[in-house]
Amino acid sequence: MTFAECMDAIWPLLEIIGKILLVVVPLLVCVAMLTLLERKVIAAMQLRKGPNIVGFWGLLQPFADGLKLLLKETIFPTQANKAVFIIAPMVTFSLALLGWAVIPLSESFVIADINVGILYLFAISSLGVYGIIMAGWASNSKYAFLGAIRSSAQMVSYEVSIGFVIVTVLLMVGSLNLGDVVRAQAGGFWHWHAFGLLFPMFVVFFISALAETNRHPFDLPEAEAELVAGYNVEYSSMSFALFFLGEYANMILMSGMTVILFLGGWHAPFAFLAFIPGVLWFIAKVLFCLFVFIWARATLPRYRYDQLMRLGWKVFLPLSLAWVVLVSGYVVYFRAAS
Repeated sequence: MTFAECMDAIWPLLEIIGKILLVVVPLLVCVAMLTLLERKVIAAMQLRKGPNIVGFWGLLQPFADGLKLLLKETIFPTQANKAVFIIAPMVTFSLALLGWAVIPLSESFVIADINVGILYLFAISSLGVYGIIMAGWASNSKYAFLGAIRSSAQMVSYEVSIGFVIVTVLLMVGSLNLGDVVRAQAGGFWHWHAFGLLFPMFVVFFISALAETNRHPFDLPEAEAELVAGYNVEYSSMSFALFFLGEYANMILMSGMTVILFLGGWHAPFAFLAFIPGVLWFIAKVLFCLFVFIWARATLPRYRYDQLMRLGWKVFLPLSLAWVVLVSGYVVYFRAAS
């Protein structure tokens, strides 16, 4: 086999690896910088400076934190299942990266343009609960186990609502392909799902995303007063850092899903701004969603657990079910007539 034939054979593989690196490397940098952004935004909202010593304007603080965690000793509880104990944070962090395989960053850039992208994303987000359950069980600690049970119940509760919200989107679009979902929202922000019939589902999805990522006001799995930090209480050094980074990577993934499903993806809000590259619009919208994540943490008090469950099962689930019926009727009667 000649060199040219070898290159022809391995070129598709090299192309896929290149696409993966183009997404994963900037994503890891964004996860690190998001920790700084959160501390800076909350500091500004609370009229204080936040990190400002390590590097100019504190920009090197995430790397100093990462180095500190990397150099710390990994401590294993005496009766812990060491294999599961180590695998759990890896599962949590890996799943947060795997979801980006089907997220279209622009009209022409997506790692895997599959026809069931919505189902893939829903499946990946649903698997996140396994890492938390594994961590709570393997730690052999009452507090960690209670935190894992609480977190898994919370995530499963809000996944049901997220599933019905996604059903309403695919009913409107008529396709499971995420590229088709974005193209259906072309033509200005008034065509985006967030500003039309699906506005209540946009609100339900975003609030459910807060619960799914264990963020304020739904950060009950990490309630320090009751659970001494929850399912990750026995973790230290890089194993703890993977949980920490996994949470922030999940924030970015859920923000990306929000942008794709409801905020027009790579499309500009106005036609005269269409000259700006689509990937920049996508990044700007994701940053806006992340700002709202941080804003919620800075301003909202934590829910009680019964309030959390009541909201998920008695408010969001009936509302999302009713909206599935409403959207189905709209698609059948109004679109069929036109």
